[in-house]
Amino acid sequence: MAEKLENFSLDLALTNKDKLQAVFPECFIEGRLDLDKLLSFCGEYISDDFEKYEFRWKGKSECLRLAQRRSTATLRPYQEESVNFDTTKNLYIEGDNLEVLKLLQKSYFRKVKMIYIDPPYNTGNDFVYEDDFADPMRRYVEVTQQTTKSNPETMGRYHTNWLNMIYPRLRLAANLLRDDGVIFISIDDNEIANLRKVCDEVFGEENFVACLVYDKNRKNDAKFFSVGHEYMLVYFKSVATINEREIIFRMTKEGIDEVKEKFEHLKLQYNNDWKKVNEGLKALYNSWDKDDPRKSLARYTKVDEKGPYRDDGNINWPGGGGPRYDVLHPITHKPCKKPVSGWRYPTLERLQEEIEKGHVVFGKDETTVPRVRMNLFEADKEVMRSVHFSYAQTASQTFNAIFDNRRIFENPKSINDIKTVIKYITAKQDGDIILDFFSGSATTAHAVIQLNAEDGGDRRFIMVQLPEMCKAKSEAAKAGYQNICEIGKERIRRAGKKILEERKLTKEKLDIGFKVFKLDTSNMKLWDDTPIESSDIETLLERMEGHICGLKTDRSDTDLVYEILLKMGFLLNAAITVIEIDGKNVYKIDGGEMLICLQPGITVELIVRMAAYMPRKIVLAESALVDNSAMSNAYYLLENRNIELKII
Repeated sequence: MAEKLENFSLDLALTNKDKLQAVFPECFIEGRLDLDKLLSFCGEYISDDFEKYEFRWKGKSECLRLAQRRSTATLRPYQEESVNFDTTKNLYIEGDNLEVLKLLQKSYFRKVKMIYIDPPYNTGNDFVYEDDFADPMRRYVEVTQQTTKSNPETMGRYHTNWLNMIYPRLRLAANLLRDDGVIFISIDDNEIANLRKVCDEVFGEENFVACLVYDKNRKNDAKFFSVGHEYMLVYFKSVATINEREIIFRMTKEGIDEVKEKFEHLKLQYNNDWKKVNEGLKALYNSWDKDDPRKSLARYTKVDEKGPYRDDGNINWPGGGGPRYDVLHPITHKPCKKPVSGWRYPTLERLQEEIEKGHVVFGKDETTVPRVRMNLFEADKEVMRSVHFSYAQTASQTFNAIFDNRRIFENPKSINDIKTVIKYITAKQDGDIILDFFSGSATTAHAVIQLNAEDGGDRRFIMVQLPEMCKAKSEAAKAGYQNICEIGKERIRRAGKKILEERKLTKEKLDIGFKVFKLDTSNMKLWDDTPIESSDIETLLERMEGHICGLKTDRSDTDLVYEILLKMGFLLNAAITVIEIDGKNVYKIDGGEMLICLQPGITVELIVRMAAYMPRKIVLAESALVDNSAMSNAYYLLENRNIELKII
């Protein structure tokens, strides 16, 4: 018979167990994992020595169970709060990120290229609430109706509470990263040590990439040292995959675009008079402060039709012992003087390639060693530095300018910082997904749109944010914003509109939209396992009504369609159209990959016509089938056509 559509999110424990059993079937006895045998297969043997290195805290085991506990919640669409709902590829999800990450597991498993998060730093004033292991949805509803709660050191579980918050979320987030994915996590001194240990466990020590340092504001009233920096931990999902694909991350040197623009202008202004062009470029370099990272470009002291260049490059083999073949001078045709440690190129043929490209410069005769020429516009890439200068004041000014110079959000992240790491990691045209599940003021969304506008990219974002209430007397509350989500959504609306105007683009050229979804209990009465108190008779009767898997009275077919998308593993930005077949409305998903019919009166004839569209999957409401024979006939009909049938 047809399978019932499960009302739960992806079973992570079973998925992991299946993966393990596929690789080590001999380590399973009657379906149970023999841990001793698995360890012995890996060369690890049980001993009586229980003293081993591990990172433990109270609640860690329960955290892992919480991360793997399946959710019956759903994400409901809110078209009226969205921008370009029908066409955008971006998502803004309002809800507790723990439950949201569970719900995204099936649809976004290994689909996210980059994750950036700026979680609570645990300074004592952060919003850190304890997850309810028994009923996360009821706890979520309670929490979102309260103002900010702090996690002061006086609680006695200061670090424990923070670890119990971050650990299960990182566990779930790791599943969403692609094999070549990267995660960036902002943090400060309060939890950097603990976060490093947690990430080593979740992502693996071997996948640690770097700890970036951001030099920010300094405080003159500090007691001992003016600590004006924060960190950004970087981990690969799989460094082996990165190496196998020979992906080398490079970014355009700071200031290159500015120099290019100036060079083209001077070239026209002085009609290729390279001396005057060079003087104009030197004036640009001299306008930069000595500590400005762009200042390194001033080393390219010469100019010709290829742009700024330097010809003092060392042609020696590094470390000594290099090849010592003869290289003839282009004018005297005599062997040139050899470098002390040998040529840097392994063969004469390889060196000749560089000569033909103009990358080797000879002296007046053969008595001097040739040099390497480096053209600035050819050597315009570099690896990302681990130390950066980021000014919180500038970030606040950028944010405040969007909100008519009102300070309605404290300490927003720098859009340039986030834009830089996104540009460094993602491709322009591959539709890479960037996830931020502590989105705050939505800086990451702003950065994605800004970067796409600058380089014509097709990156998409998924923002997730708890609707944390704004403090009653805050500037945000005075401006009419009830919670942080309202601020984040409004920022994306305003930033997108501003970028379109400044760059004279249309919404067809740049995706400034986003679909809004909100975490809620299941749309189906019998799929909702939220515990009911004995006094809540009305809710109990509503769920029992009709004894069928029907819609709740305050939900729509559209709500249910998106819940089905999540449970069937489709993206939330999948194209949805409504077609009419035999007088029934049928939802066509992703151009016909899946068809959904929820209207009563479904006959075998209707199912045959749905099958003619050749979908991979068909979802039907059991209560909508005309009789039991329709279900059995539908199952065998679709099985013969390799179409998966699910019944709700």
